Amino acid sequence: MDEVAFPRTPDGRRSSTSFGRAVVAAALEAVDPGAAERAGREQNWRSGYLRHFRALVEADLTDGYATAGAGLAAVHERVVVARGDGDVPLSEVFAVPARPPATFTVAGTEKAERELLIPYGKEVLRGDALHRQLDAWIARGVIEASCAELVREVAAHPEWLDLSDQRLVVLGAGAELGPLPAVLAWGGTVLGVDLPRPELWERVADTARRSAGTLIAPGTSPVDAGIDLLSGLPEVAAWLREVPGRLVLGNYVYAPGAAYPLLSAGVDALGVRLVEERPETALAFLATPTDTFAVPGAVVGEAASRYRARSARVKVAQAVSGGRLLAPHYPEGADPGIADSLVPQQGPNYALAKRIQRWRATAARRAGTDVAFAVAPPTRTRSVTRNRLLAAAYAGAHLFGVEVFEPATSNRLMAALLVHQLRNPRPAAARAWTDETVGAAHGGLWRVPYSPRTALGLAAARGLLEPSVIRGS
Repeated sequence: MDEVAFPRTPDGRRSSTSFGRAVVAAALEAVDPGAAERAGREQNWRSGYLRHFRALVEADLTDGYATAGAGLAAVHERVVVARGDGDVPLSEVFAVPARPPATFTVAGTEKAERELLIPYGKEVLRGDALHRQLDAWIARGVIEASCAELVREVAAHPEWLDLSDQRLVVLGAGAELGPLPAVLAWGGTVLGVDLPRPELWERVADTARRSAGTLIAPGTSPVDAGIDLLSGLPEVAAWLREVPGRLVLGNYVYAPGAAYPLLSAGVDALGVRLVEERPETALAFLATPTDTFAVPGAVVGEAASRYRARSARVKVAQAVSGGRLLAPHYPEGADPGIADSLVPQQGPNYALAKRIQRWRATAARRAGTDVAFAVAPPTRTRSVTRNRLLAAAYAGAHLFGVEVFEPATSNRLMAALLVHQLRNPRPAAARAWTDETVGAAHGGLWRVPYSPRTALGLAAARGLLEPSVIRGS
């Protein structure tokens, strides 16, 4: 079976470490050859990757388009399709004709929602309650003001929620942060793709049945639904080629470990192919807040103000730790600053997979493709809570002003941002990093007074006392 794979190293191995190091170095080479050399010489990539991903953002401050283009080129030059008779370039994955898969449809029976509703705790935010909560989030530094502005505009234009003029393709149909539940609730049509797992597809199909929308998925029923994108890209491309109407290709995929950057690369190849064949196609992405971003001086100023107001107890902890704990988030007066929230436990494969998506959002918008991109809040998804340390850190994050969202809240909030960007596409900014700040719902990670990694251990120590973490739920 043909499958997307890493290239072989000289000793015959397929190494995610060699691949990641080479791609990051190639991206840096476009702007900062010295940083590229340092990345290429990094011996301990598993832990050393953090400084090189930060270097990518520092190199992007003047423009950001050169590194995106070079990084994507390096990915596509290196990733291969492993076939029985040898490897071929990723670009040839669609060269062999493929038949579109059989599909089945699940039609909902409920009435379409024609008002923006966002579940939050025991409430469903709407109208004035939604506006008050947006104000509260801004005041606490949980979301950027631009995020609230976009959500308010969607609430003021409920007709935008009717996406019957679009065909949303949700790659990662079972993803907790994907827009599938929201779009179905609004009466839209969703083409879902995910792994062939009956329990996943029964859950997705049940969501569709209890909605006003229509789900179309590969297979004949939830029992045999699904396609593995690492081996099924040609079939998915053949299927989507026949779908009438404007496509919105949404990348909400996830895979553990080394499979994730391969999956991101494969989905990227699919997106490139669809945009070439159907230039009206839009692309949609969600960025993780546990990454590195450039942020405006106003964000730095708020974090610095909070740092100056830190308690005597914090000062003692800083002194005792020799400055290793609760270090200031940004240098005083930085504009822009670097919000570095990369979490070592997530690893370089996760970071690279998400960076490939960010690079494509940047490059595609500049090329004139409509792009929906937003930084999502930290969220208690299944993939996070399976990691006990991350679950503990999330449980204790409130001590430092970070709000961790429930999936239902993040899902609707990010779906609203998707709608706004589809209805109001914008051209690329002169500096790519500024596009990434629009609509950001980072949960407070950008505006906290301390460098997140220097607070992570303390948050986790506090979170380990939470009943949900103790139970492992």
